[in-house]
Amino acid sequence: MEKISIIIPVYFNKESLKPLYDDMKEKVLTKLECEYEIVMVDDGSTDGSYDEICRLSKIDDKIIPVKLSRNFGQHAAILAGLSKCTGTCATMKAADLQEPSEMILDMLNKYKETSCKVVLGIRQERDESFSRVFFGDLYSAIMKKFILKNMPKGGFDCFLIDRQVIDVLNMMEEKNTSLMGQILWSGFKTEKVYYKRQRREIGKSKWTLSKKVKLFFDSIFGFSYLPINLISVAGAIFFLCAMIGLIYVLIAKVVGHIDVEGYTTIIIVLLLGFGVTMLSLGVIGGYIWRLFDAVRKRPPFIIDESPDKITKKNGHE
Repeated sequence: MEKISIIIPVYFNKESLKPLYDDMKEKVLTKLECEYEIVMVDDGSTDGSYDEICRLSKIDDKIIPVKLSRNFGQHAAILAGLSKCTGTCATMKAADLQEPSEMILDMLNKYKETSCKVVLGIRQERDESFSRVFFGDLYSAIMKKFILKNMPKGGFDCFLIDRQVIDVLNMMEEKNTSLMGQILWSGFKTEKVYYKRQRREIGKSKWTLSKKVKLFFDSIFGFSYLPINLISVAGAIFFLCAMIGLIYVLIAKVVGHIDVEGYTTIIIVLLLGFGVTMLSLGVIGGYIWRLFDAVRKRPPFIIDESPDKITKKNGHE
């Protein structure tokens, strides 16, 4: 029997959870022609979100409450939900009501019609501030140009994936990475549906600048050798310039054009050389830190509470 799992990562969303459930019930749940479950994952909220999730689970026994021991990040929370779900396919739904709930039906229909393994919800329009739209489009453009060529224009936040893809994501157990990047990297047959992202009406986004920057670097370091290639190119260019400067200085010295070495030239060369060196160490350090974090084998998330009382230790039951 076909069954869809709806994964909802929750972080300081207490006020929006009941409106979210009511909206989904009206526009999605009553129209589904298959079984469903809703896995709500509290990602370390301290505003009573988990209590609200438990209250909703008493209204609808298809809601599965999951509480992480602390804040691990949205992608880890989604992965925790995927590790607990039992559906033949699963979709992700944000708790902030910015994506239309009926998009779940659109993705499910596309999944059935095309026999694809992945359906992406693509942001065609965004009713948000200019800065959010600009930096969101810039991120997806950089990813598409340099990192993942199959990144859709405008990027995506929502998806529906087949059980085979769910098992692959649970098996990977990667940290400091992008779940969306992993889905694209897996290479399964993909289709798209389009939607308009609405302005947030309830609560305030906790998607801070520092988290956005971390996601950007995690995406680059996790799926590309671009940083290493860039410092290699910078090193080659600097070496070439140094050789040209060296030849020029030697010739000028031989013909008697230089009586005293130039202080300015020395300072410029030293500063440029140290700058390239420190940049190189920073990029290499980024890779080494992620390698160290992977070797420690700490879990990407830890489940503190769930209906079956199982505590997650390593991403598997």
